[in-house]
Amino acid sequence: MKRVLSVAVVLAALITASTATADDGAGSFGVTVTARDARVGVLVPAARAARPAGGHFCTASVVDAPHRNLIVTAAHCLGGDGGLVFVPGYRDGSAPYGDWAVVRRFLPRGWVEGRREDSDVGFAAVAARGGEEVEDVVGGNRFVTGTATGATAVTVTGYPDTREAPVDCTAKPAAHSRTQQRIACPGFSGGTSGSPWVNGDGQVVGVLGGHDRGGTSPGVSYSVVLGAEAERLYRKAAGEP
Repeated sequence: MKRVLSVAVVLAALITASTATADDGAGSFGVTVTARDARVGVLVPAARAARPAGGHFCTASVVDAPHRNLIVTAAHCLGGDGGLVFVPGYRDGSAPYGDWAVVRRFLPRGWVEGRREDSDVGFAAVAARGGEEVEDVVGGNRFVTGTATGATAVTVTGYPDTREAPVDCTAKPAAHSRTQQRIACPGFSGGTSGSPWVNGDGQVVGVLGGHDRGGTSPGVSYSVVLGAEAERLYRKAAGEP
């Protein structure tokens, strides 16, 4: 899970933050703590579903899929046997779009067999509510693999576990290695693992996690470069009812 080395860095980032819009420019364009994207939310242990404040621990987001019930997050967020609930658009203890029970988890072989940081992406299917699927209610971003790292800026939205509202940053990713990408975004502390990296076309081209499970500093975050393994996993998860 995303770790933090300096609380001071987080506080400074939140105080000096500014809002920005995704485009194809270079560098870090800013961060805001008021962003709210209904497709992004928190993961909460099922036992805390009725009182998620202070209990959420990772971020996830809805991705477009045939059965309209799929979320993506970091693989390390889906470990353990306990029940999980996804709360899209979470803010200040409220669940404006309901809470959605996770009914199946999909993890890549590289993560299951060796906790490989290059495999730190996972999907989960959530149960319908009142005859509606989660994508029917909040929509879903496209999950896309094979895009060039840093081709455009992306917007990263996540929920620090010490806050009850999301943080948001728009910047251009850079290559960390052949299989990992990084982004300079202040304020992404513990709890932001699983945050989607969404480009201007509404495509998820990264998921916060990977190297050091997302990074040891709130100012630099990582994602697996989404390639063939991630594509196979998405196809498997999207093909299940």
